[in-house]
Amino acid sequence: MQLELLNDQGQVASKLDVMDTVFGRAYNEDLVHQVVVAFQANARQGTRAQKDREQVRHSTKKPFKQKGTGRARAGMTSSPIWRGGGRIFPNMPDENFAQKINKKMYRAGMASIFSQLAREGRLAVVDSLTVESPKTKALAAKFKAMNLDSVLVIADEVDENLYLASRNLVNVLVVEPRYADPVSLVHYRKVLVTKAAMGKLQEMFA
Repeated sequence: MQLELLNDQGQVASKLDVMDTVFGRAYNEDLVHQVVVAFQANARQGTRAQKDREQVRHSTKKPFKQKGTGRARAGMTSSPIWRGGGRIFPNMPDENFAQKINKKMYRAGMASIFSQLAREGRLAVVDSLTVESPKTKALAAKFKAMNLDSVLVIADEVDENLYLASRNLVNVLVVEPRYADPVSLVHYRKVLVTKAAMGKLQEMFA
């Protein structure tokens, strides 16, 4: 399997040999969907809360007498079937949305995403990506020269200059290999990987 090696102008300078087990794998849509959903679910926090019948404000007085009204008997207005009553199974702040994905499934899912990106021409390699100063304008000009408007950059090491220069750019994210996640890989139009980072990715997902 070979990937395009780009120069500073975004043109193909040569080809780079990569492992088929990571970048030449068959696309498994069901597995990729499961990995993406699990990643998003694990990022969720329990920020919503509802009240049960104990917590709602109500009177403990019996609404009406037990017999003779023709209505169903009722003891308190906090009953879940009454308007303004408590919820039977309320959402609580400590709710856990986590989904478990074992390591083998996660590696296979990530390799499947990388392989599909390579087939679609959305994955490319560069020798390195550095900026001399933490200036957003300089990095934006570099991406413009390479004709990149939505890009995920996976760099071997994100120094302070590169981090500061990229953080204000819309549709640009710069991360190290260990922080590459399935949602970002799917979201950005182009994924740019440095040569040194490519070796780490192959170690992680082979």
